[in-house]
Amino acid sequence: MVTVLAIETSCDETAVAIVNDRNVWSSVVASQIPLHRIYGGVVPEVASREHLIKINLCIEQALVQSQISWQKIDGVAATVAPGLVGALMVGMTTAKTLSLVHQKPFIGVHHLEGHIYATYLSESTWKPPFLCLLVSGGHTSLIQVQDCGVYKQLGTTRDDAAGEAFDKVGRLLNLGYPGGPAIDRFAKIGNPKAFLFPEGRISLPEGGYHPYDFSFSGLKTAVLRLVNKLEKESNNPLPVADIAASFQETVARSLTKKTIACALDYGLHSIAVGGGVAANSELRKQLEVSGVKHNLKIHFPPLRLCTDNAAMIGCAAADHLSRGHTSSLTLNVTSQLSITEVMQLY
Repeated sequence: MVTVLAIETSCDETAVAIVNDRNVWSSVVASQIPLHRIYGGVVPEVASREHLIKINLCIEQALVQSQISWQKIDGVAATVAPGLVGALMVGMTTAKTLSLVHQKPFIGVHHLEGHIYATYLSESTWKPPFLCLLVSGGHTSLIQVQDCGVYKQLGTTRDDAAGEAFDKVGRLLNLGYPGGPAIDRFAKIGNPKAFLFPEGRISLPEGGYHPYDFSFSGLKTAVLRLVNKLEKESNNPLPVADIAASFQETVARSLTKKTIACALDYGLHSIAVGGGVAANSELRKQLEVSGVKHNLKIHFPPLRLCTDNAAMIGCAAADHLSRGHTSSLTLNVTSQLSITEVMQLY
C-alpha cells in the first residue's frame, strides 16, 4: 500500500490530495473560476500567481483532513505535463521542495494519465485493458489503456477540443465562463432538434474519413453563422436554449458514435470517460444508451473527479511508485507531451 501527497496545478485549479493506492484520504481543490470569469477564459499569468497564493494553504488543509503525518507518506507527486508552463512550475517546484525536505521520492505525473486514473478511484475493480474517452477543455482523445504507463492513442481532435468548443459557444451565446455547465443547464429546457448542425469529419488522403478523429471547429463556425443570421433577420430574442440543446446534442452524438465504434473495432468491452466534459448530461445519456445496446460497460467518474483534481494525480503516482517508477529532481515541466510518452517522466 503506497501513500502519496499529490499536487495538481496544470491550469486554474490549485489542488492537493493524499491518496493511498485507490483510497482518497483527503482532497482539496481551490477553484479560480470566479477570478477568470471576468476575462472569459483562463489568463495564464493570473493563474500562476493565484497558485502561488493558495498552494501552501491547500497542502496544510490536505494534511489536516487526512490526519496523517509525513512519516506515513511514501512519495510526493505533481503534474508536470501538459498544461500552462507557469502554473505547472508552481506545483512541480513545491513538490520537489517537499520531496527534498522530507526525503521522499518525487513522481512527475502526466495530466491526462491522471484523468484515466480517476476511474480507478471510483471503481475499485477496474483494470486494463479498456478504452478511455478523455474529453476536457484542452484535450479530446480516445486512448487504449494497456497497463500503467502503456497507452496507445487511437483518436484525437484535429482542432478544437470538445471543452474548448463548449466554452467558445458559451461566450457566443453570452452564457459566461465556463461554457460547458451553462450550456448543459440551458439545453435542459431547449429542443435538441431545433437546429441541424454538422458533425466534424476528418478526410483521409486516400479517400474516406478517419473513423476516430474529431473536429469541432466547423461546428463552432456553424453556430456562429446561425447566431449572426438570426440576429440579422429577426427581432425576436435569440433562442439560446434551443441553440444550446442542438449544439450539445451534436457534440455528444459525435463523441458517442466514434467512441463506440472504436471500442467495438478494437475488441475493448469497457469504456472509461474522463475530463471535465465527462460531467455533461447529454454525453452521459447517449453513451450509456449506446453502451447497453452494444453490451459495453461504460463508467463515468463522479462529478468531483471529472474536473481537475489532485486525487487522480495521486492515484496515478501511487501506481507508478509501487512499480518502482520515480522521477529525477532535474525533471522539468512541459506544455505538451503525448500520453504515449508518459514513461519519459521516470
